[in-house]
Amino acid sequence: MQTLVQVVCSKGRSLRDAIVNDSKLIEYQLETQKKQQPGRRHGWAKIRSNAGDRQGALNIEWDADTRILLCRVVNRGAGKPNRVLGDFVDYLFQRWRRRIQAVNIVPR
Repeated sequence: MQTLVQVVCSKGRSLRDAIVNDSKLIEYQLETQKKQQPGRRHGWAKIRSNAGDRQGALNIEWDADTRILLCRVVNRGAGKPNRVLGDFVDYLFQRWRRRIQAVNIVPR
């Protein structure tokens, strides 16, 4: 199952870069697992929960032209993405509330 999260942002630097370099990410039981080299268009990163009862990962991509952070929550088997998705959305609103203009969540 995949869930798509679109985060429409105000002007500013890449929110993906800000997230993967945020030292407080660990306080929300999230960690950067992989990230693309800086300077590449449409940079991406993979965020995982380090909590034991969370399943799935978030693949996040920044589109600078539209200022949209695209996040795909991917999990395998019978796992439900609601917990890792909840942790990530909580993190976004706690740390980046001023940048967020809209959040759309679309189950697929």
